[in-house]
Amino acid sequence: MYFDSHCHLDRIDLSDFNDDFEQLLVVIENAGVTRMVCIGVTLESFDDMHRRIAPYQQVYCTAGVHPDYEDIEEPGVDKLCKLAERERVVAIGETGLDYFHQSGDLAWQRQRFVTHIEAARECGLPLVVHTRDARADTLDLLRRHRAQDVGGVLHCFTEDWEMASAAIDLGFYISISGIVTFHQAQNVRDMAQRIPLESLLIETDSPWLSPAPHRGKPNHPGRVGLVAEKLAEIRGESLDTLASATYDNANRLFGLS
Repeated sequence: MYFDSHCHLDRIDLSDFNDDFEQLLVVIENAGVTRMVCIGVTLESFDDMHRRIAPYQQVYCTAGVHPDYEDIEEPGVDKLCKLAERERVVAIGETGLDYFHQSGDLAWQRQRFVTHIEAARECGLPLVVHTRDARADTLDLLRRHRAQDVGGVLHCFTEDWEMASAAIDLGFYISISGIVTFHQAQNVRDMAQRIPLESLLIETDSPWLSPAPHRGKPNHPGRVGLVAEKLAEIRGESLDTLASATYDNANRLFGLS
């Protein structure tokens, strides 16, 4: 069994599935994926996302505003905690810092991140963190605002081992995506080898980052097993061991039985 800890089911093009969301879920189930978390990225899209996934017991979701989006409704602590009261919401995010896609004065991005950390602590849920080219500031804000009180996950992680290790020390998990299968991503493979099994998660970040041999094609959670297979290979672990551990880790992080 696999647990896709980070996907965007509401953004997957259903044309390959006869425009049928349930057919997509059948394909995912047939690939051995029995649980997944659909990640919120804006307040404006939350209701439609939640309405779509709510009937399905294998799908959970989060509430948050992605750091790359400007000119949208800014989240407040009260708003995020109100959304977190909805059934099937298991985390706050996707939040964080992105200095790769954004430039200039990014004080607004840092304040948005702090708002999410405070909301997570207020409502007692873990954080789903996006970080890119912002190692020092990400860790600094997590520490200064006591994100270790709730923990969380650094998702689709491509930074170095030193950052991963510091986040693990704060009680965070590290999630690896299909990037680990990309030919040029040796740095990710080197880093992923060092993550303690008890701190490791797997994800697709679908519909993006489809793992080899499907790179460049639309992704879906049914391909998370390919991430697990590559990780098991490079870490010298059995696939069963890695799949079981990451499944248990995701359940633990998101407070699921």
